[in-house]
Amino acid sequence: AMAGEGGAYRLRCSLVGHGQDVRGLTRGLFPQGGFVSVSRDRTARLWAPDGPNRGFTEMHCMSGHSNFVSCVCIIPPSDLYPRGLIATGGNDHNICIFTVDSPAPLYILKGHKNTVCSLSSGKFGTLLSGSWDTTAKVWLNDRCMMTLQGHTAAIWAVKILPEQGLMLTGSADKTIKLWKAGRCERTFTGHEDCVRGLAILSEMEFLSCANDASVRRWQISGKCLQVYYGHTNYIYSISVFPQCKDFVTTGEDRSLRIWKQGECAQTIRLPAQSVWCCCVLDNGDIVVGASDGIIRVFTESLERTASAEEIQAFENELSQASIDPKTGDLGDINADDLPGREHLKDPGTLDGQTRLIKDNGKVEAYQWSVSEGRWIKIGDVVGSSGATQQTSGKVLFEGKEYDYVFTIDVNESGPSYKLPYNITDDPWLTAYNFLQKNDLNPMFLDQVAKFIMDNTKGQTLSTSAQFSDPFTGAGRYVPGSSSGSSTMPAADPFTGAGRYVPGSASNAVAPVGGVDPYTGMGAYQSSAAKVENIYFPKKDAVTFDQANPTQILGKLKELNGSATEEHKLTEDDLIILEKILSATCNTSAETPTAQQLQTLWKAINWPEDIVFPALDILRLSVRHPTVTENFCSEKDHVQFIILLLKFLNPEGKQANQLLALRALCNCFVSQAGQKLMMEQRDEIMAQAIEMKSSNNKNIHIALATLTLNYAVCLHKVNNIEGKAQCLSVISTVMEVVQDLEAIFRLLVALGTLISDDTNAVQLAKSLGVDSQIKKYASVSEPAKVKECCRFVLNLL
Repeated sequence: AMAGEGGAYRLRCSLVGHGQDVRGLTRGLFPQGGFVSVSRDRTARLWAPDGPNRGFTEMHCMSGHSNFVSCVCIIPPSDLYPRGLIATGGNDHNICIFTVDSPAPLYILKGHKNTVCSLSSGKFGTLLSGSWDTTAKVWLNDRCMMTLQGHTAAIWAVKILPEQGLMLTGSADKTIKLWKAGRCERTFTGHEDCVRGLAILSEMEFLSCANDASVRRWQISGKCLQVYYGHTNYIYSISVFPQCKDFVTTGEDRSLRIWKQGECAQTIRLPAQSVWCCCVLDNGDIVVGASDGIIRVFTESLERTASAEEIQAFENELSQASIDPKTGDLGDINADDLPGREHLKDPGTLDGQTRLIKDNGKVEAYQWSVSEGRWIKIGDVVGSSGATQQTSGKVLFEGKEYDYVFTIDVNESGPSYKLPYNITDDPWLTAYNFLQKNDLNPMFLDQVAKFIMDNTKGQTLSTSAQFSDPFTGAGRYVPGSSSGSSTMPAADPFTGAGRYVPGSASNAVAPVGGVDPYTGMGAYQSSAAKVENIYFPKKDAVTFDQANPTQILGKLKELNGSATEEHKLTEDDLIILEKILSATCNTSAETPTAQQLQTLWKAINWPEDIVFPALDILRLSVRHPTVTENFCSEKDHVQFIILLLKFLNPEGKQANQLLALRALCNCFVSQAGQKLMMEQRDEIMAQAIEMKSSNNKNIHIALATLTLNYAVCLHKVNNIEGKAQCLSVISTVMEVVQDLEAIFRLLVALGTLISDDTNAVQLAKSLGVDSQIKKYASVSEPAKVKECCRFVLNLL
């Protein structure tokens, strides 16, 4: 075990190098036993242990950010970079990637719209970043793969979990979210303020720390197992000891706390107000960074402990620190009631216990050290606060840090407004934005700008960023809330035999494996002798072509009889729809006319309980180039997509859901349709994936087909962000779908996406898709599922 194990931590060394606050630390892989630090001085520094000495040497200093650097992590070694890489995130919204031996970045990742304040690396080269822009992003090498949207305020902490595809984010909205394959699976609530740090204990458990001065231990399942109290102010950082559940935390109460077996075993005060960050080295030593720009290392090992002189110097520096009573770190202080120096003759009871005494009118603070059996002076308690609020950028507004947050009263009776800034921008622009944002009279401009300049002694300031509206605002459907109203048998979305059923062939011999032709065709019936991959990459879209025009028109006429006056179609309208059906089902050589399309548009805007025959006509006719060019044209496409997506409401009718998905699949037949489907991919995918909660296998097959058609397009253009989104959908839908035809189409989609693209293969692995599909390699019938699955697994 470690030398002097179980003892107390004492100073090993103090490292001077950074010019301002040290905001991030991480243990390094190379050189062994070293670490990397980042600072508000815009640099990152690599430190190596100093041979036989107790200290560390600065190997080199890395620059690449144009503003503060706030976080750092190590990307594990790869064939290309056997010593790993260093990633840093900054207030310039960028992420810089460095090799361990160069002071300039290898490349820079751009995409966030505000400060990047947290980074975590995973297997296969993935990197997760969290930002004040309320999003987290997943990067692979030099590309953004996916954006995790859902938090309503800044994301302060991110971690990739050991189990593939799982990620955690902690936010100023007080919640933690668990993401699987890029979608939010679970939200953890319990913290009462901004979540600032996350640490992984195992595949099943993690820790979080927050501005509410508590640490929480959670199970991935959502349960909070324990809450730890000890800090008296914001907790900024948390780090776990190797191979155990003990951990360390640092915070705004000037302390580093060491937690063992769930108790705070030791408290070390520092001569700096904000202890921003900590990390634990492989040998159990603890590195901390603080607002005084100094890095300090503490150790349990007697061999590595600093000399008596250095420890004395550290204690002297600590005893001269001034403590601001307003922070509340020492409780309520009433100077008149305090005892004198004789109070220090009584020993303390707990490590880190504080005691205040009054000596010659001065209030001094002491802390009890159990290991040394004495009171150590930790500072003088001063009357008024110094400039720490301003200098360290610690005022929080809407979950972000500012140098100042002023309260402005525009008139006595009205509400007051918060005005946040930093000391780096134009007071006039800030004042203008503030008035705009709060809808205030522009005549206050001079007054507000002057107020800013007076209160910041002429320094200039920057404005607060407006929040981007997160993707999961109101009006988004909740997955899993599928309509409970439909009690009919799953295979048949309608009422049953003899009546017109969309997608059911009129002839009794349905192709093998379900109503749709994609399976029954000879091309897909592979015999065991063939081993070549006939499944993917698929080159053309898969469509839903079966039709029984007579039944469709019969149903349309029957429902038209019950339609209200405003929706009723005339005899002429019905004839027109009959024409469009025959034109698009290739029974006549005519081309649909503009008038026919207007009539079809009228029909598909029928009320949702009777619209399905019209949707079926749309599904068939949209395969015709004239029809797609009309509906997918520049001017009409928005209404067309809005209309189809409206039917993909989990609360809606299954028949409409099914036919809308099939119509979307059939849009891929023409160039115009493909272009529109690709442009609207985000909206269409986000809405279509809600159909996974349906209990209808035909809907699942249509959803899988839509995904497959996207995969076909994405394979052609090699759009890695699009592939990431599609992989995420495949992974999410795979979890819930049972029907083997749907599974088969998802496997073909997966194979098509990752064919000839090493980045996509890496991404699929990091999402854990390989472990998800293994079970299908042993399916006996239909054989194509097993064969296709094996081909996919060969690529992974």
